[in-house]
Amino acid sequence: MKILALEMSTAQGTIAWHEDGAPLFDCRFAADRKHSGAFFENVQLCLERFGRPEQIIVGLGPGSYAGVRIAIATAVGLRSATKAKVTGIPSICALDVEASEYCAIGDARRQSFFFARVENGQLAEGPILESTAELEARLQKLTLPVYASEGLPQFPVAKLAYPSAGRLTEVAGLHAGDIDGALEPIYLREPHITVAKATAGFAPTK
Repeated sequence: MKILALEMSTAQGTIAWHEDGAPLFDCRFAADRKHSGAFFENVQLCLERFGRPEQIIVGLGPGSYAGVRIAIATAVGLRSATKAKVTGIPSICALDVEASEYCAIGDARRQSFFFARVENGQLAEGPILESTAELEARLQKLTLPVYASEGLPQFPVAKLAYPSAGRLTEVAGLHAGDIDGALEPIYLREPHITVAKATAGFAPTK
């Protein structure tokens, strides 16, 4: 099986290619808005070197909204061109760490944070939103390792760790029968929609 994995949910993007279980390509690069070109350059390099994938695995976050959407859109486009099977997996289930059970936290903006517990590559709890005080109280009771993919000085217990595309392929292999293949990003809250104000002198149309 030729597998292409795409992970863009954090400031460190990764692309991996596995073939018949063997890792043949693993690239890491800056994945902020100023460096998104590196993602497409490496996707192109990977396809030129190895050909068409039979399966594409995408990290779904939570994390960078723009990054996750770029990865999903790329996977959908490649599916149309190659007829590859596409699978989405929570990015926090693929942190590049040795622990098989751990907790992941992250800044969810608006003075809130997310918490999730991962066990053997699957979400065992969360992600849920909590305030600073709520998360502090929770972390004080934990015995599991805690990771974050960004600096969170208010939670010194959290160690820095990023999801990896290579780990996504491993998780997909472990839980192939339990993955539904959905490609929706993991949203931590309902979208905030701003309604435009009426302009003076113009009546709304029906």
